[in-house]
Amino acid sequence: MRKNMGTIDRVLRVVVAIVIGVLYFTGQITGTAALILGILAVVFLLTSLVGTCPLYVPLGLSTAKKEETA
Repeated sequence: MRKNMGTIDRVLRVVVAIVIGVLYFTGQITGTAALILGILAVVFLLTSLVGTCPLYVPLGLSTAKKEETA
C-alpha cells in the first residue's frame, strides 16, 4: 500500500495512543470505554508504524507530502 499519512499525522496518532495508555494504566478510564479506547490506541500505533491509514483510501484522503507517497 502507498503511504497516505504525513509525519504530523503519524506523530499525533502516537501521542494520542500514549495518552490513552497512560489514562488506562492510571485507572482514569475503565470498562467499555477502556476497551474501545485501547483498541483505538492499538490501531493508531499500527497505522503510524506502517504509514498507511486504510480508512483514508476509500475517502481519497492523504496527509502525506507528494514525495512521501512513493
